[in-house]
Amino acid sequence: MIADTPTPPYYAVIFTSARTAGDNGYHEMADLMVSLASQQEGFLGIESAREEIGITVSYWRDLASIQKWRENVQHTVARNKGRSDWYSAFKTRIALVERDYGFARNSSTGNDYESEVGL
Repeated sequence: MIADTPTPPYYAVIFTSARTAGDNGYHEMADLMVSLASQQEGFLGIESAREEIGITVSYWRDLASIQKWRENVQHTVARNKGRSDWYSAFKTRIALVERDYGFARNSSTGNDYESEVGL
């Protein structure tokens, strides 16, 4: 599902990863992290996909909200488990979203919707 983000500016945390073999509790923890993040002040949404590499993008109101999530005790446990068990490599990038635009097809009416916000 595509996250319904607000009018920019806001921040995107882009987490790209390569997994190790086996689940080892990964999917359970991933579901817990999404649930916990969605309860954090400043959380705006999340999108995720996995094939050869995984890419998860979470959206946040501001840098302070991102820092609070980083300091969350359960998130710290998950990060440590990721290093020891789940990932062979990962990279986290934080970006300021200054502009967004999109398209959505309304299947019930057949009408399309386009939007562009920002610069």
